[in-house]
Amino acid sequence: MVPDSTPALVDRLARFERVVEVGVGNRADVASGLAERGVSVTATDVHDRPVPPGVRFVRDDVTDPDPSVYADAEAVYALNCPPELQRAVAAVAREAGAACFLTTLGGDPTAVPATPEMLPGDTLFVVDDGPGRR
Repeated sequence: MVPDSTPALVDRLARFERVVEVGVGNRADVASGLAERGVSVTATDVHDRPVPPGVRFVRDDVTDPDPSVYADAEAVYALNCPPELQRAVAAVAREAGAACFLTTLGGDPTAVPATPEMLPGDTLFVVDDGPGRR
């Protein structure tokens, strides 16, 4: 059985005061955990999604983003991010001067330069390009 990576992801991202989760989908457990730790969390998706208390939701398409959604973020992250969206996620983070983190769908490769960090149950990729990284 694969361990739940949520606690490790929350621990890793909780060092930031303001984060944006790209493509929250129906799994807001990391966003919820961060909000419970006092992090200001904005979750985005191309579809309206319910989010837990303490998490702000904004409908946004990372391939045609509203830069104001990301402007104050210290970190932008996307979980289970497919290769075709990774460049867009990295671009909004770079534009905001924010750190960028990704997890992939199983064995999918990263489409952007990134350094892997092994977490229990998952690999977190730290995007290497641009200011504010690492």
